[in-house]
Amino acid sequence: MKSCLIVDDSSVVRKVARRILEDLDYAVDEAEDGQEAYDKCRREMPDAILLDWNMPIMGGLEFLKALRAYVGGEKPRVVYCTIENDVGQIAMAMKAGADDYMFKPFDRALLEAKFEEAA
Repeated sequence: MKSCLIVDDSSVVRKVARRILEDLDYAVDEAEDGQEAYDKCRREMPDAILLDWNMPIMGGLEFLKALRAYVGGEKPRVVYCTIENDVGQIAMAMKAGADDYMFKPFDRALLEAKFEEAA
């Protein structure tokens, strides 16, 4: 079974994403910020990560850079998720190592499409 870490400071987003990803047969874990996510990745690297941009403590971009610099951190498929329709922000995330991106609010079909590619 593939694993996915959902990294978002919104409990609602985590709950919705968890339900969809579990339906796709992912084992799902959650983190409220980039620091918690980084600590979890150091303990056990997931196969995929759904990553929010704007979070307290450690934001998505900072987490992504730290993850990709960590041994084994190149492996997870990272889907960067943002409410911002900002091409510059997306470009920074892709340059830092995101594999794909999507906008919030997302729906089941979009999330499934982004993560079926990883399965």
